[in-house]
Amino acid sequence: MFNKGHAKMKWRGLLLCSLMISTVQAQTLIVQDTQRNRAIPVEIYSPPTSCKPDASCPVALLGSGYGVAHTDYGFIAHTLNQQGYLVVAVGHELPGDPPLSREPPFLQTRTENWQRGAQTLKLLHAYLQSEHPEADLTQMILVGHSNGGDIAAWLLRDSSQFATTLITLDHRRVPLPKASNIKVLSIRADDYPADDGVLPDVHTPWPNHPCIRTIEGAKHNDLTDQGPQWLKNRVASLIKNFLQGSCNPIDHKAS
Repeated sequence: MFNKGHAKMKWRGLLLCSLMISTVQAQTLIVQDTQRNRAIPVEIYSPPTSCKPDASCPVALLGSGYGVAHTDYGFIAHTLNQQGYLVVAVGHELPGDPPLSREPPFLQTRTENWQRGAQTLKLLHAYLQSEHPEADLTQMILVGHSNGGDIAAWLLRDSSQFATTLITLDHRRVPLPKASNIKVLSIRADDYPADDGVLPDVHTPWPNHPCIRTIEGAKHNDLTDQGPQWLKNRVASLIKNFLQGSCNPIDHKAS
């Protein structure tokens, strides 16, 4: 039975969520990589509580999907801000970069792209360490959509001490890290499968017991600010719950 009062409350909640996301303010910067002659565009989103050298905030580095602007993840930045994180969204792809390979095997043909992205994340770590004493780099988390998630997973495979937590949004090519010190959440759309070996299953337990959640009806390309509101709300809820310590491992359907 359709409940008008409940519907009004639901729509008011969605409207409030939309308004809150639309008011997320970011500081736009260019971080110069002098060694590689690269000008890295970033957006820095600050949490509601002030970050200070004597009251520092944990950091989240947020990488976009290939072909998606790094400014198109405000709802993720807002979710992380509400959990106290200083968020740095990074644009990995610059004019003149070679296109992302479409030829398998991707673990070979996309290595250059992922290595380049990993170097950028290391550069941002050094930049924050030098220029932002209010940033607590001991509690860093990496977040990435699609190829941005592949870059983050690639970095943590070889540098497991770089971050304490990884959150991917439907990355599909690079296996999740297995290091026991890294907490992992991977939110999955259901329109494209990940490559073999990217995600654990019930037959191949991994030491860090990653949390895998599939959202029914979610599309890979909708995991951005341009996606439907119901999906953004679901993703935000999963991230919030995970950061607060709640998630069941291995591919439970998201409710």
